Amino acid sequence: MPHISRIAAVTGANKGIGLAIVRNLALQYPSSAFNNNGGGGPLLIYLCARDPKRGQEAVESLAGDAQLTAAKALVQQGGLTTVRYFGLDIGRTESVRDFAGFLAKEHPGGIDMVVNNAGVAMDGFDINVVKETLQCNYYGTLAATRVLLPLIRPGGRLVNLASMVGHLNAKYSDGIRSAFAESRTVDDVTTLMESFTEAVAQGKEKERGWPSAAYAVSKSGITGMTRAVALEEGRKGSGVLVNSCCPGYVDTDMTKHKGSKSVDEGAQTPVLLACGDIGGTSGEFWQHEKVIEW
Repeated sequence: MPHISRIAAVTGANKGIGLAIVRNLALQYPSSAFNNNGGGGPLLIYLCARDPKRGQEAVESLAGDAQLTAAKALVQQGGLTTVRYFGLDIGRTESVRDFAGFLAKEHPGGIDMVVNNAGVAMDGFDINVVKETLQCNYYGTLAATRVLLPLIRPGGRLVNLASMVGHLNAKYSDGIRSAFAESRTVDDVTTLMESFTEAVAQGKEKERGWPSAAYAVSKSGITGMTRAVALEEGRKGSGVLVNSCCPGYVDTDMTKHKGSKSVDEGAQTPVLLACGDIGGTSGEFWQHEKVIEW
C-alpha cells in the first residue's frame, strides 16, 4: 500500500489548547489509523493563527518542545510531522476563503483533519459584546466549517470546539432549550443566534428565555450547528465524521488561568476526534473522551 501524506489544520493554534492540539496530533498520529497504525506516511499540520509573529513563534516553540523531542515526532527529529504557520482569522470570511484556496491549490487530493479551536471570550455583556462574540465563535466557526469541509477526504474528520457552558441546562427557558434540542438544520441554529442578538439589542433577553451570556450562547450554537452539519454529511454519504467537544476547564488565558486541567489534558478529546478510533461516530457532543448529552 502506498504511503499517503496526511494534512491537518488547527485554528486558533498559537497558544493554549490550540497549540496543545497541534503538539498532541504530532505525538499521537504515528500510532493512529490515519498512519495505518504505524505503516503510513508523513503528516503536515497547518498551525493557524491571526498574528504572524505569535504564529511563527508557536511553530518555533514546538521545535524545542521536550515531549516532541523525546518522541522524535517532528521531521527534523527523524519523525513524521511537519508544522507550518498559516495566517487565518476565522472572524473574517475572506481570510477563511483565502486559506481554503491555498489548501485546494497546495493539496488537490484533499485534506484529512480540521480542528476549529479559534474563539474569543470577552468581559462584560452588551450588544457589542454579543455581536463580536457571535461573529467569531459562531459565524466564524460556521464559515470555517462550510468552506473547509468540502476539502476533507472521505474518512476525514472535522472537530469544532464547543463548551459545557453551552449545555442546554436551566440557564435557558424550556422553549429555547427545546428549540436547540429539536434543531436539525444550520438555518434552525442560525435563527436562534439571530433571535438572541435581537433580544439583547432590545434589552429583553431574560424575559425571552435567554441568559445574559454571549460566550455560552455562542457555544450552544456551535454544538447545534455541528450536529446539523453532521446530519447533512450523513445524508450526502461523504464519509467525513463531524463532531463537537468540550475540552474541559483548562488552565489558559481564556479562563484567566483558573482551569484545573492542563492544556495537554484539554487537548485529548479534540485529538481523539481528529485522529483516534471513534467507531464512525458523527454528530455528537463529547467530553472526557466520550459522548455526553448536550
